[in-house]
Amino acid sequence: MINLIFIELYKIFKKWRTYIGFIAIGVLVPVIHFSFYFTKHQNQNFSLDRFENNFLIAGNLVNGFNVSILILFSLFIHIPFLIVLVGGDLLAGEATAGTYRMLVTRPVSRFQIVTSKFLAGIVYIKLLIFWLALVSLGLGTLILGSGVLINSFEGQVLIFASNDVLWRFALAYIYAILSMSVVLSISFFFSSFVENAIGPIITTMAIIIIFFILSAIPLEMLEPIKPYLFTNYLSGWMNFFSDPVDLSKLWKDVSVLLAHIVVLFGASLLIFKRKDILS
Repeated sequence: MINLIFIELYKIFKKWRTYIGFIAIGVLVPVIHFSFYFTKHQNQNFSLDRFENNFLIAGNLVNGFNVSILILFSLFIHIPFLIVLVGGDLLAGEATAGTYRMLVTRPVSRFQIVTSKFLAGIVYIKLLIFWLALVSLGLGTLILGSGVLINSFEGQVLIFASNDVLWRFALAYIYAILSMSVVLSISFFFSSFVENAIGPIITTMAIIIIFFILSAIPLEMLEPIKPYLFTNYLSGWMNFFSDPVDLSKLWKDVSVLLAHIVVLFGASLLIFKRKDILS
């Protein structure tokens, strides 16, 4: 299975679209950091305007921690679209290239083929999120330094000491891997139906956009369906920047995301095992 995963990773990173996410993060995030660095005094005053009547804050407010959480807030809506570019091609790409027959003639089962592709997609997500953490948090603290983290959470203003921040970011990025795995599962599921990656990519993007809109619209008639929208659980990483961390909500969010992954992967596996790829 390990060899199969490495083979699938080679296939993934052989395609140029795989690098779009890494390039986008590698260009955009440093630009944001350097923008804050060169306008640090202006941004410092802007940040303090919200608290100057109630708090006296001294020190480095515009630091790598605060900018990194701002980047995480900003990019988390866009990262799923980078995941879809890879996930939608994992199975459909084989059909497009006409290599399905070659796959099944190898001494591996269809279960192993699907599982290795899915796990390779998970590895891609881990690498992308690690790259985001490295460029955002690592480069951010190198350019802007460290300091207290100020976060507004459910109407409260929370201030975390610099030694109480790294573990929160670490768990937030781990949660991000889990939530992005749901996005991969959706595109992987649609990829198992068709023979062209464009369909799964567009369909998954459309679903994400529609669900995000439905989640954000404050209409009473939509409230009953919102708990069933997976987009409501993608941003559960924010819970790590509350005090205390709401463990009951965290476990609920994790359970919902894991259930999505298991069901979607199981459905993809069932479809692929019954798929006629010889005709």
